[in-house]
Amino acid sequence: MMTLDNTGIKDRLAWEEQGYQLPCFDREKVTAATMENPFWVHFGAGNLFRAFQANVVQRLLNDGVLDRGLVVVEGFDHEIIEKVYTPHDHLSILVTLKADGSVEKTVVGSIVEALALGQGPEHMASFERLKEIFAKDSLQMVSFTITEKGYSLVDGRGAVLPSVAADFEAGPQAAVSSIGKVTALLYARYQSGKKPIALVSMDNCSHNGDKLRDAVYAFARQWTQHHLVEEGFWEYVQSKDKVAFPWTMIDKITPRPDASVEEMLKKDGIAGLEPVITAKNTYVAPFVNAEECEYLVIEDAFPNGRQALDKGGLIFTERETVDKVEKMKVCTCLNPLHTTLAIFGCLLGYQKISEEMQDTALRKLVEKIGYEEGLPVVTDPVILNPRAFLDTVLNVRIPNPFMPDTPQRIATDTSQKLAIRFGETIKAYHASAQHQVSDLKMIPLVFAGWLRYLMAVDDTGASFALSPDPMLETLRPHVAGIRLGETADVEAQIRPILQNKAIFGVDLYEVGMAKNVCDDFQQMIAGTGAVRAVLSKIS
Repeated sequence: MMTLDNTGIKDRLAWEEQGYQLPCFDREKVTAATMENPFWVHFGAGNLFRAFQANVVQRLLNDGVLDRGLVVVEGFDHEIIEKVYTPHDHLSILVTLKADGSVEKTVVGSIVEALALGQGPEHMASFERLKEIFAKDSLQMVSFTITEKGYSLVDGRGAVLPSVAADFEAGPQAAVSSIGKVTALLYARYQSGKKPIALVSMDNCSHNGDKLRDAVYAFARQWTQHHLVEEGFWEYVQSKDKVAFPWTMIDKITPRPDASVEEMLKKDGIAGLEPVITAKNTYVAPFVNAEECEYLVIEDAFPNGRQALDKGGLIFTERETVDKVEKMKVCTCLNPLHTTLAIFGCLLGYQKISEEMQDTALRKLVEKIGYEEGLPVVTDPVILNPRAFLDTVLNVRIPNPFMPDTPQRIATDTSQKLAIRFGETIKAYHASAQHQVSDLKMIPLVFAGWLRYLMAVDDTGASFALSPDPMLETLRPHVAGIRLGETADVEAQIRPILQNKAIFGVDLYEVGMAKNVCDDFQQMIAGTGAVRAVLSKIS
């Protein structure tokens, strides 16, 4: 049996005979160089980081472009480090599941130091080590994949979180919250000589750099006002030539470790790959599975310089271009199509998004939304071609049968997504001299499908569970009295939804789309099989 650790990978022939690509650099030498002069620290030790950023650095180490690796920090769930990273000497297996059915297996060894930043005295050594790292001249970038909520300092009611409130009062020496600790480490860098740094959010949320900046600013401002730090720290944090918060756009589908992938690796003779479910309900394993496509576009704002990461496929550009890439993806070339398939997948009983692309009517629907309705008003970032991006989404990414993405997962929080994923296109048509909102036929069909989805009855008439959504209690009453097969004028019932600008980004009556939505919805409630009948008319 082969083992995933420093000793196990010394038997290169055994791994290579099973088709694995191993690190092609001196890992001991890279580790020593990284410990002495780290250049990149990443917060968030999850699947995306191991599948994407760590593999980019691995390729650059293999090519001799880099001579140092990565330091990773886990501040939310320290068990990830203790139970997955440490037992395997920070090695992991990346299984790339390609749309053509082939599989690429890589042992990723670019992560050479892993630190758990939890609470309690047992984690003090990690925090002190990070203070050493943050004081290094060599450090250029601190990046994050901690999810959008990781930057929030308040709870759902808008009240400051207890840990954050305590940090505001206690100062950097006693910080316990995640961003509080990051700001404390930034203060250590300030004290070491006001050294420059880029703090780079790589989370999949709009204007992510601003979310990170606002959170750090909140701590720095409070600590300065309470005289818990030197007064110059506030000026340092605000100086763009000292501390930068670049925007980024990241795109790579990395589902949780899949049982079929685990079984495949075990058949190769690898021991000890069992997934771990931590006390915080994190599902993690010594391997990650991911799609082949990946995009990371970064605002080129690095006060302390940066390595040649563009040679690994990362794209560095201006802030305005990052924003355009995000709009291209979210408003036209990916997210609207995912939402469409999620809605109709739930109604038609599909369990995998990829299987929906074999449905002729659904494929026509998303193609029309993308090519015919979206592309004419797409935001073109130039550095990525929108049509080529859309081609890849429709022909490679979404149809990939190996990606275990479900309509039910993607349907989560749909009410929060429609305004950006479809509303921006509607606004563009409404403001255009060349296009009319009346030209849009598929987008109102999607809205009608969503209203039909809210009834929680599929196309066979069977009930199903709606995915979580913060507006369900508000929306469901408007469709509660509607029954399949009953003749009724439903327009009055759904009017409050169609008028809600917060949902669609526009009042559908004001832009002239409400009638189409009502007509399509009326057809979809004609009886069982009505959704399929409406979709079959798409030509």
